[in-house]
Amino acid sequence: MWGRALLLGLLLAGLALLTSSEAFQSQLRRVLDAAAPVISAHPFWGAVLFVLLSALSAMLAFFSSALLLPVALQAWGKAVCVLLLWVGWMLGGACAYGIARAWGRPVIRRLTSPSLLARYEERVSGRTPFGVVLLFQLAVPSEIPGYVLGLARYGLRRYLAVLALAELPYAVGTVYLGASVLARRTPALLGLGAAGILAGVFAFHLLRKRLGARPPSG
Repeated sequence: MWGRALLLGLLLAGLALLTSSEAFQSQLRRVLDAAAPVISAHPFWGAVLFVLLSALSAMLAFFSSALLLPVALQAWGKAVCVLLLWVGWMLGGACAYGIARAWGRPVIRRLTSPSLLARYEERVSGRTPFGVVLLFQLAVPSEIPGYVLGLARYGLRRYLAVLALAELPYAVGTVYLGASVLARRTPALLGLGAAGILAGVFAFHLLRKRLGARPPSG
């Protein structure tokens, strides 16, 4: 976990440097100006595409929809972006759960880290308490819990409730991070990013205590 927190901290510092860069902001503005008429001409399909890409980012470790966030913010504003991102992440988590429950390990080992999956699978079951599963969703990379809980045949309604509660604050934080980049508010960007990293570390610490065994630290 500490390695992941350090990596996120370095990425945050890099993003802060880009935010204060005139060259980066100029290039970003050109991208936004080019995308605006396309989104205006196809608002519904633009929103559908953003939701689907957000869903993929919740299922695959190597994929992220973050690069599309400035375009989405410019097109729809913060409130709608939070909703679309939240729906996309919910959809991705539900699909990961369904894939794991229906097809099991032969399929999901191609979609995520088999070793990380196996280590968490040893500690989380269909009888794990709701609060611990919520910590699990908050503490680990978003593509992991859906697969683990699908394999464990954790109750679908309980999992969707966990997913909704865990992903909403991350959706709000992510959108406000993106808005801080657009508005060039570097202190707000650093504050929000640091708060998110610390929250993840704290959730991981609580998860480790509740599970009674050391979860993977990657």
